[in-house]
Amino acid sequence: MSPNTLSQESLLAALRQVKDPELGRDIVSLNMVRRLEMVDGVVEVEIVLTTPACPLRDQITDEVKAALLSLPGVKEVKVSVQATVASDGRIRGSLQLPVKNAVAVASGKGGVGKTTVAVNLAVALAKEGATVGLMDADIYGPNVPTMLGVDRLPPFQGEKLVPAEAFGVKVMSIGFLVPQGKPLIWRGPMLHSAIRQFLSDVSWGELDYLIIDLPPGTGDAPLSLAQSIPLTGAVIVTLPQAVSVEDAARSLEMFRELNVPILGVIENMSFLELPDGSRVDVFGQGGGEKLAQKAGVPFLGSIPLDPAVRIGGDHGSPIVLAQPESASAKALLNIARRLAAQISITALQGEQPLPKIEITG
Repeated sequence: MSPNTLSQESLLAALRQVKDPELGRDIVSLNMVRRLEMVDGVVEVEIVLTTPACPLRDQITDEVKAALLSLPGVKEVKVSVQATVASDGRIRGSLQLPVKNAVAVASGKGGVGKTTVAVNLAVALAKEGATVGLMDADIYGPNVPTMLGVDRLPPFQGEKLVPAEAFGVKVMSIGFLVPQGKPLIWRGPMLHSAIRQFLSDVSWGELDYLIIDLPPGTGDAPLSLAQSIPLTGAVIVTLPQAVSVEDAARSLEMFRELNVPILGVIENMSFLELPDGSRVDVFGQGGGEKLAQKAGVPFLGSIPLDPAVRIGGDHGSPIVLAQPESASAKALLNIARRLAAQISITALQGEQPLPKIEITG
């Protein structure tokens, strides 16, 4: 056989040497190869990643090129990359909610920047090209509208509420439905009803990710959420300080008792960098990473303490968009990518096959 007419099997055999570093399997068995053809020594291949926020896109692309260029007669390799978010495969049909992955963002106590993290993760995933919704389930402190700079919902669509939209993220919050500053003095059943309505009575449309910002602690809200919707997993936000880590550990174990996978731990306000380049550990050091190690879950990353994050939140301009080159924005974007990778891993471990892709050419 002429080198210029390498068979599909020869090309695929080379690509079977390329593994997705996060998923630990080769890209052929994961059905990530869409189009593959060779003409006059030039191979064109299209790779479909499991998320547009893949943190190792460049590494996979480089390994694909190297594998194919090792074949006799291959002079050039052209790689194009697409993304189709993997679904966790959980049935949410009773809610008529076409969401591939639902992720709770939780903390053991208030004041750790949980909502700020949730908002920026949602915006970062949307920025990467995913379809994202953000549900503000922090009924007693609904700050998401302020942090995204939206104050009202669009008109009803039939009998359903239409979520607001900001920076490519669909948003729902009790803050849209009650007068500003009015306290919500609700017992558990009312909270459960509100969370369920936010899931079933809102026209979310099809989403790759629904990020759910929970109230802090281990009270009614996380219990209601776990009962109302099958969760892909939970993310735990903590400060490095020992007291915050202790409370975060309780929250983490609560989700485990509810059979909700832990996607990872995020350490917020890790350190303050001074103008001379030195760092001050305002809230201690390394608590989030130690919690992740002790619990045997991924550590998704740490976020430095930065006044610009607070300013962006107060003015409805998330830091990942307002100052994308800042250390905090880069940290949040990397965390969003690692989170997306963990969601893909969870989907694969749940034995939900990725979409079957036919190779042409």
